[in-house]
Amino acid sequence: MTKWKSILPLLLLGFLILLPGIFLGAQDILTAANYFNEISQRYGKIQDYEADITITRGEVIMAGKLFYRTPNLLRIDFTEPQDQVLVTDGKLLTIYIPKYEVIMEQKLKRRSQAALATMAGSQGLILLQRNYSVAYFEGPDPTPLEEGSTEKAVQLKLTSRSTSEGFRQINIFVGGNGLIRRISAITLRYEELVYDFEDIKVNQNIPENRFLYDSPSYANVYSDFLFNAEE
Repeated sequence: MTKWKSILPLLLLGFLILLPGIFLGAQDILTAANYFNEISQRYGKIQDYEADITITRGEVIMAGKLFYRTPNLLRIDFTEPQDQVLVTDGKLLTIYIPKYEVIMEQKLKRRSQAALATMAGSQGLILLQRNYSVAYFEGPDPTPLEEGSTEKAVQLKLTSRSTSEGFRQINIFVGGNGLIRRISAITLRYEELVYDFEDIKVNQNIPENRFLYDSPSYANVYSDFLFNAEE
């Protein structure tokens, strides 16, 4: 539970800001700022999204299938840790940890609900650009995703304008198919959190019932593990 308490705010913030993979016309964009604006404009066209996701934080690796539906429905069915589930309807966040037979629930505050809806839309990227400076790593041409990789991506570097932001730097990697392939974020404590997105599908009419979750009745429930719920 300690691990979740430390990783969850970063996971949700980073993911909801930059959630969907976006179809981009890189050849028509000359500057990093314009390239980022194009992402923001197309961001709002995403109605639903699914992908294989891998989250890496140091030696900790989590993986699973991610589902999102606008404005604030989110679910991750994990394969690592096996059978772990994270799901939210924007009002209640639920995490099931089968290893400990534990369910963690967090009622989201009203301001958190509004923030989720904002971050999961085009306004999230607009706010991000306001608080971060945007530049290419090496220019607009694709470069290897990582050293030794044959996969290439256009790489953007977002640097915080203020120490009050959640991340010092956010790196965005846009793959050859025009989709956001990877997000790498550096926290204020210089920890790196990496999100990899593969096998991405958008606007597949994911039904709302995909985000319903019946928690196991035998599991122990811990409520409001992040902060106290509002009255």
